[in-house]
Amino acid sequence: MILKEVLNGLEIEEIKGSLEKEISGVAFDSRVVSNDYLFVAIKGFKSDGHDYIEQVINKGATAIIVENDVKVKEDITIIKLKDSRASLSKVSANFYGNPSKYMDMIGITGTNGKTTITYLIKSIFEKSSKRTGIIGTIGNIIDGELIKTENTTPESTIIQKSLRDMVDANVDSCVMEVSSHSLDLKRVEDCNFDVGVFTNLSRDHLDYHETLENYFEAKLKLFFMTKRANIINNDDSYGAEIVNRIANLNTPTITYGIEKESDIFATNIDYHLEGVKFTLNTPKGKIDIHLNIPGEFSVYNALAAASCGYVYDIGLEDIRDGLEMVEGVKGRFEIVPTNRDFTVIIDFAHTPDGLEKVLTTIEQFAEGRVVTLFGAGGNRDKTKRPIMGETVAKHADFSIVTSDNPRNEDPAKIIEDIIEGVEKVSKNYISIVDRREAIRYAIENAKPKDIILLAGKGHETYTIIKDEVLPFDERQIVLDILKDMEN
Repeated sequence: MILKEVLNGLEIEEIKGSLEKEISGVAFDSRVVSNDYLFVAIKGFKSDGHDYIEQVINKGATAIIVENDVKVKEDITIIKLKDSRASLSKVSANFYGNPSKYMDMIGITGTNGKTTITYLIKSIFEKSSKRTGIIGTIGNIIDGELIKTENTTPESTIIQKSLRDMVDANVDSCVMEVSSHSLDLKRVEDCNFDVGVFTNLSRDHLDYHETLENYFEAKLKLFFMTKRANIINNDDSYGAEIVNRIANLNTPTITYGIEKESDIFATNIDYHLEGVKFTLNTPKGKIDIHLNIPGEFSVYNALAAASCGYVYDIGLEDIRDGLEMVEGVKGRFEIVPTNRDFTVIIDFAHTPDGLEKVLTTIEQFAEGRVVTLFGAGGNRDKTKRPIMGETVAKHADFSIVTSDNPRNEDPAKIIEDIIEGVEKVSKNYISIVDRREAIRYAIENAKPKDIILLAGKGHETYTIIKDEVLPFDERQIVLDILKDMEN
């Protein structure tokens, strides 16, 4: 594509060099630059792309977007802007032909539930013959293939490339997890969202946003970017605030819930270990649902997905069948097949609210002890650690406090922060820094009818210690420990 076409729509302060060059790719990461690339120099949290300009030129970049004044070879085109980060989304969308215009785009934001809802919507859409892709925490799904990504919502270059791949694969719809970071950092600025879905909001990511209000305002942005409908959890206090804030928009609002009067709601709810039964009520009628994922939070997730089906005029039978076809989502209330007289559940819960939700669900059917193994991530919001400890101690009969992606922090110090909250409620805990050994301890000391919750890692198959990403598949570790015990 010609450079001037890639730059279409940008507010440019200064240009040095030709805009008639052929551009073969767009990158903000110097490591992926190749011949005839446009490099966007972004001032990041850890490094500044302006420091890598000489390096990317040596690798073949022929055009560079900058914020600072720079000196380069005469044959290199320099485009100076006020905000190079914001430009990355626009040039990426332009380079890949603005692919989101050619699909239905559903964005899901909130603290908890995003991943599961993407899979539920995908199942409903595919039941009604809509080819559907996913961009989210577990990875991107394009034409049935799972492609791993680093962030819940990837950087805009990756998003736009993924959307182009979906269009080329004749995908009709994309369901995307939209993180607060991606909204605040303008990664999704040039995605043409048709529908926005709000799940809930609770304390998380305050290491970045600093206040809960900033976190909320970042999430709110999605609902001013949509044109077909906004789907909002009416039972969540922040959801109710969103309904008020978007009331004057032309985009219709659909509410869902259990407690408050809503457009889409659940009645006759029956919880059990294998799932939950309820009646789905919509303006077009009602139908009984038997979801294969247990817990009240699963009802909310199903209502969000069903609301999306309703917005797209999908029949109640297809909505029901789509919901019931989902056997579960990796790392979300995932029951490990142990063939023992106790149960092991893996869940991604890593916030006070997430832990509260999963533990209150377990309480509904627990016959023995509830043993919770958990930690907190390093280089993240430290203020939630004692709150997590207190939350777990209120619901668990026994707590095992351990490591969880300590990154560059001392895991023992993170555990101390958590224990401060645990000890406000209970002395029934143990701390074991090595997470593998902590899991072994939980399993070797399990009693009949115990439920062991391994919280925090979920779908992750690695652990991050300092700058190393090490293999750590919790499900496989459980099975290996059980095999060792048999031998």
